[in-house]
Amino acid sequence: MASLPIIVAPDPRLKVVCEPVETVDDAVRKVLDDMLETMYDAPGIGLAAPQVGVQKRMIVADISRDEEGHNAYIMVNPEIVWESEEVLDYEEGCLSLPEHYAEVTRPERVQIKFLDRNGKEREIKVSGLLSTCIQHEIDHLDGVLFVDHLSNLRRSLILRKLQKFKKQQQKKAVGA
Repeated sequence: MASLPIIVAPDPRLKVVCEPVETVDDAVRKVLDDMLETMYDAPGIGLAAPQVGVQKRMIVADISRDEEGHNAYIMVNPEIVWESEEVLDYEEGCLSLPEHYAEVTRPERVQIKFLDRNGKEREIKVSGLLSTCIQHEIDHLDGVLFVDHLSNLRRSLILRKLQKFKKQQQKKAVGA
């Protein structure tokens, strides 16, 4: 396994609608394993393939805490097939938008259909933080960032700060 570089917004690769995975094979499993390692190293609770430059419909998530052990969800071609009318407000962050957080309203419970790491079709119902996390990651597969759920003013402010952050990081890298 290898930890992969995470793309930071604004970046056009984060706005692409990802292609479905045709076959879950060893190459796909390697990317999924690398995504898990990247998410844990970051540290984060979710990661979508486009955040590491792979334009395929794959996500990983794990809301467990280190002392509890890992409880990873690995999903290929995830699709929301049902969502509750009840909603949950949660302060979201994102590995592609470092140090920026905002409250986003999403359905409290969702049912997800997906392929597991062996290509077997599965369906699960999730709620609370896991529901929010998986919905957030599925948004990435459709080129949607959590800031796209905010007002234009708030989104523009965050993206301008990130653009400045990226320029500072590039200057540091050149000077190193």
